[in-house]
Amino acid sequence: MKEKQKVADKSRIDWMITLVPFILIMSLAVYLFIFPDQANEVISQIRFFFGDTIGSYYIIIGIGFLAISVFLSFSKYGNIVLGEPDEKPKYNFFTWGAMMFTCGLAADILFYSFAEWVMYATNPHIARMGGNITEWAGVFPLFHWSFIPWSFYLVLAVAFGFMVHCRKRDKQRYSEACLPVIGEKNAHGLAGRVIDLFALFALLAGTATTFSVATPLMAEIIVTLFGIEISRTAVTIIILLITCAVYTYAVLHGFKGISFLAKLCIYLFFGVQIAFLLIGGQGRFIVENGVESLGRMIQNFVGLATYMDPARTNSFPQDWTIYYWAYWMVWCIAAPFFIGNISRGRTVKQTILGGYIFGVGSTISSFIVLGNHSLGLQAAGAADFIARYEEGGDLYALIIDIIRTMPGSRVFMVWIMVCMIAFYATSFDSIAYTAACYSYKKLGPDEKPHTMIALLWCILLIVLPVALVFSESSMNNIQSVSIISAFPIGIIMILMIWSFIKDAGEYMKEKGRKNF
Repeated sequence: MKEKQKVADKSRIDWMITLVPFILIMSLAVYLFIFPDQANEVISQIRFFFGDTIGSYYIIIGIGFLAISVFLSFSKYGNIVLGEPDEKPKYNFFTWGAMMFTCGLAADILFYSFAEWVMYATNPHIARMGGNITEWAGVFPLFHWSFIPWSFYLVLAVAFGFMVHCRKRDKQRYSEACLPVIGEKNAHGLAGRVIDLFALFALLAGTATTFSVATPLMAEIIVTLFGIEISRTAVTIIILLITCAVYTYAVLHGFKGISFLAKLCIYLFFGVQIAFLLIGGQGRFIVENGVESLGRMIQNFVGLATYMDPARTNSFPQDWTIYYWAYWMVWCIAAPFFIGNISRGRTVKQTILGGYIFGVGSTISSFIVLGNHSLGLQAAGAADFIARYEEGGDLYALIIDIIRTMPGSRVFMVWIMVCMIAFYATSFDSIAYTAACYSYKKLGPDEKPHTMIALLWCILLIVLPVALVFSESSMNNIQSVSIISAFPIGIIMILMIWSFIKDAGEYMKEKGRKNF
C-alpha cells in the first residue's frame, strides 16, 4: 500500500455493493448465534444439494481449468506479456513466488498438512482402492492441493493481469473482467453488480472457512503451552478478534514491507519442514513415501480427477474433492487479483508454469514432509494416530500429539503458531483492502478507500467465522459455506476466461502477430 494516498471521494461509494453483503453476513451470523442447531441443519441440507446432487459441476470445472491452463501456456496466448511487449518482470522469481504463495494460501495449509491423511485413512474409499493405508493416504492430499486447484488461481491471474496491465482498466472487479463478453452496459449495470455481489459473498465465505478451520489449532497450541483452563472455543474467538485487530491496523495505517513478510513466512514455513525432515526420525520414510505418493498421484491422475462415486458407496468425492475445488474457487476472488498484479512483465506462459513450479512445488513439499512424518510413525507402529482420531475425532488435539513426537516439541508449537500468524498477516490485510476497493465505482491508483469503508470490511471478514466457531459448527458445515458460495462463482469464472480469450485475440491483432 502506498504511504501517500488521498482518500477517495465518498460520493463514489457503491452502496449496493457495500451494504448488501453486510446485511446478508450479519443476518447469517445472527441466525447462527441465536439458532445454532437449526442453522447448522439448514446449511447441511443446502450443502447436500450443491455438493451431492449437482457435484459433477465442480468436478467438470476443475478438469476444464487445468486443460485451459495447459492450452494458454503452449498456444499463441502464452507469448502475451502482462504489460508492454518488451517489459521485464517487476520481481525476481523468488520474491514473486513468495508473495504469490503466501497470498494464495493461508494458515490452513499447516492444519491440513499434519492431519489430512488421517481423515482419508478412515474413509472406506481407501480400502476399496487396494493396498494398505500407507500406499494411498498420502496420495489424496497431493492431488487435492496441487494442479487443479492452482489452475484456478493461475488462469484467472493471467486474465486479471491482462485486464490491468495490457488493457489498463481502472476497475479491478469480477464484472470488469467479464466486460468483453457481457458488454460495457451490462458490466457497469445491474448484471455487473450482481456478479460483484456474488464475488464478495464468496470472498467472505472463503475467509470464514479458513479462519474456522485453522484458528482452533492456534487455540489448542496456546491452551497446551500455558495450561489455560477456559474452553478452546473461547480461546479461538479471542484469537480471531486479535487477528482482526492486527490486519485492521495494517489496512488502516499501511503495511510496510509486505514482500519482506512474505519472504519471512516462506522461511518459517520451509524451516519447519526441514526440521521435521532432519530431526524427526522419519527422514527416509518421508522421502521414499513422498516420492512414491507423488508418482502414484501422477499415474492415477485422470481417475482421481473424474471419480464421482455414482453409487455413493463411500461419498468420498462429495466429502472431499468437491469441497476442495469449491474452497479454492471462493478464494479466487482475491488471490488471482494479487497474483496478476505482481506478474507484470511476465508472459502468460511464464506466469502459469512459474506458478505451478513455485506454488504446487511448495504446497506438495508441505504435505510430503509434515504428513509423512506422522504417517511413518503410524506405519512403524510407533503411534496409532488413526485410533486416536476414531476415538475422539479431535483433529486439533491429534496435531498436538503429532508435534509432541518431535524433540523440543514446545519450541515447535511456538514456531508453528508464529508461522500461522505470518500466513494470516500476509493474506488478510490485502484481502480486506481488496474488498474495500470493491465498494467504489472507480478508484484511482493514487487513491485509497475511506477509513470507515475499510473498517467495515475488516469487521465483516471476522463476523462469520466467529459465528461458525460459536455455534460449534461441524467440519462438514464449515466446508459447506464454501461449497454453497462457489456455485455461482464457477459460472462467473467461465465468463471471465471466455472474455480473456476473446479480448486477448483482439489485442494480438491490434499489436500485430510479429510480437507473438
